[in-house]
Amino acid sequence: MSNAYNFFFSGVKEGSAFIRNPQGQILYTYEDFAAITGMYANFLLETGLKPGDRVMVQVAKSPECLMFYFACMQAGCIYVPLNTSYKTDELAYFIEDAKPSMILCEPKQRNQFHELSDAHIFSMDSNGIIDADLPSLDSQFEPLDRSDDDAAVIIYTSGTTGRPKGAMITHANIKSNVATLSDYWEWRTEDILLHALPIFHIHGLFVASHLPVLNGSPIIFLDHFDAKQIAPLLYESTVYMGVPTNYTRLLAQPELTKQSCSNMRIFISGSAPLLVSTFEEFKLRTGHTIVERYGMSETGMNISNPIHRKRKAGTVGFPLPGIECRIVDDNDQKVGINSTGNLEIRGPNIFKGYWNMPDRTASEFSAEGFFRTGDLAQEDAEGYISIVGRSKDMIISGGLNIYPKEIEDVLDFMDGIEESAIIGLPDPDYGEAVSAIIVKDSSSRITSEQVKVFIKENLASFKTAKHVFFVDELPRNTMGKVQKNTLRKIFSDKLKYSI
Repeated sequence: MSNAYNFFFSGVKEGSAFIRNPQGQILYTYEDFAAITGMYANFLLETGLKPGDRVMVQVAKSPECLMFYFACMQAGCIYVPLNTSYKTDELAYFIEDAKPSMILCEPKQRNQFHELSDAHIFSMDSNGIIDADLPSLDSQFEPLDRSDDDAAVIIYTSGTTGRPKGAMITHANIKSNVATLSDYWEWRTEDILLHALPIFHIHGLFVASHLPVLNGSPIIFLDHFDAKQIAPLLYESTVYMGVPTNYTRLLAQPELTKQSCSNMRIFISGSAPLLVSTFEEFKLRTGHTIVERYGMSETGMNISNPIHRKRKAGTVGFPLPGIECRIVDDNDQKVGINSTGNLEIRGPNIFKGYWNMPDRTASEFSAEGFFRTGDLAQEDAEGYISIVGRSKDMIISGGLNIYPKEIEDVLDFMDGIEESAIIGLPDPDYGEAVSAIIVKDSSSRITSEQVKVFIKENLASFKTAKHVFFVDELPRNTMGKVQKNTLRKIFSDKLKYSI
């Protein structure tokens, strides 16, 4: 049977503690996991769902929601997680696109979803209590047979270039990626994962959940990220996964020390670029070198810094075993060492395609079957890959290509700057003008002219910022990625109205 749930069965059978709370209490064992997912799976079938039906979920993070996901996998349904911040118009789009047979929402949203959909509507509160008679259901369930190519999950992309696209992740994709990561990161049954990520995104739902379940490992389960809560819990853990913003906030906690991290085996960062300064400061404070890796909704994890070899700051490491990566120009010809090009990926982890978008799916693959990630990358002489930006973020000023990350990396070393984002804004002369959006540190008095001079002293003059704007913070999505499309809209309007 190709149902991905069977791949996790040995971990579920052999594991003991499944979910621990921050106080150390075992909330669920793996025996509980098997029974509850079995009841949920029977509930799905009794409600009338069939394999291939979509189950849309927008609820608060809870252990029960995580188990509901695995139940959907067992029942052959397609799990469709949604960001909890989506509003009515966005939800209407997802419902129209995915046409779910069931929607699981928070109790206060039941009426809203009833107005938007004719699907079966059930609710689950923040304590994981579902409005269904689960105790009357059998806890035994035999996972339904699915083919490797059947979709198990539809993950909607962030939609920074238009309406979100539903990436179909198959049972084979799930099995391949979790097996590869488990071996590459040398996961052990005795590992204890500190889980503070949302579970509507692949980082928290796939990477940070699949690995412990596959190995029957305990999870210290937090409903949200809180640096003050996490710092002391590191002593009880061996693995932590976070986005770069999480690491910068942890560094602000005095409890983060080498002693508090003495039982940790590995820190992993992803979902957005990790600043070199954060990488270095974290190593100095904790004695641990963060493993930065690279993945996407459409592909799962593709590239990672190694466990035993050098972990290089500013890079995401090497292609994972069984995954091919190439960096090419716009004609699909490979570029040279340390040259910027388009990152393309091929392997068993690559998604099936975009839901209801066959033409868009076809356009995203090369003739050789490589997926065009839309990311710009470089490979150095040692084979380490760096992500230097998104192709849509590249600035073309006066006919010259300018990569924002190169400028952002320079500004990371300017005193008085906490972080920066480089964008292109419309310019009547050059087409686009390099524009720096700066967050100062608390004591800084730097000026826009000083920022321009600093860039000019360190980079070619055509990369100097024409505009510099100071802000209190950069807009980010829930996974910590800076929303440059939002910045372009805000500051394009600001320039327009200042003329």
